[in-house]
Amino acid sequence: AGNYGFQAQPMGFPGGFVIPPVQNQPTMDGTVWMPIPPSILNCPPGLEYLTQIDQVLIHQQLELLEIVTGFETNNKYELKNALGQRVYFAAEENDFCTRNCCGPSRPFTIRIVDNLGHEVITLQRPLRCSSCCYPCCLQELEVQAPPGTTIGYVVQNWHACLPKFTIQDEKKMDILKIIGPCVVCSCCEDVNFEVKSVDETCAVGRISKQWTGFVQEAFTDADNFGISFPMDLDVKMKAVMIGACFLIDFMFFEHTGNKHQRAGVW
Repeated sequence: AGNYGFQAQPMGFPGGFVIPPVQNQPTMDGTVWMPIPPSILNCPPGLEYLTQIDQVLIHQQLELLEIVTGFETNNKYELKNALGQRVYFAAEENDFCTRNCCGPSRPFTIRIVDNLGHEVITLQRPLRCSSCCYPCCLQELEVQAPPGTTIGYVVQNWHACLPKFTIQDEKKMDILKIIGPCVVCSCCEDVNFEVKSVDETCAVGRISKQWTGFVQEAFTDADNFGISFPMDLDVKMKAVMIGACFLIDFMFFEHTGNKHQRAGVW
């Protein structure tokens, strides 16, 4: 994907949200943090974690208020490595009207912080159409790392049958493709979105929506995902793949008003 320059900027998580510092032992809530890696030349600050892993597990947190009232709340996610250690924490930033009027099609900002509470990745999704009937206004997600410095985009591609996306760098040069199944159904099995080379001939990785059981699938919109990529993939493209996972979640699995359908029950 080439070399990517960046300008380090001060980072912080707005809104008073505090992440506890890294711990060598589990915290009171049982959270175990991934050890802080050393700084790496030409790597955006906070993305050093991604140089050491080839898999990210994303767990959306259950929101009791959302379950009880039916009102959509801001999504929150834990991002863990294969050992179950928390790497990042992600939180949606949105207002009540946007969440509940626009539903899963809503624009959003998702702020991803490391285990020191520093905002290391910002995801911004504008309000766009996701229907294949409107190919001129399809989904797009911008990924920034550090906040304010664009490192890539996730762009939806028009296709009559398949969910397809392109991962681009900061210059909007195509780097990877994402291809989903013809029928995106999370009934009793994982749903896999394959990450491939630009010419779609070589498999590079995978974004999988994991089946979490009938009860959770039917009555909540809290989803689990797994992302796999080569260990030596450019760290910025790993971050953009994480952004693609969030976009896929909102587009295909964040249907709070139709939970029975998303579990395959009519």
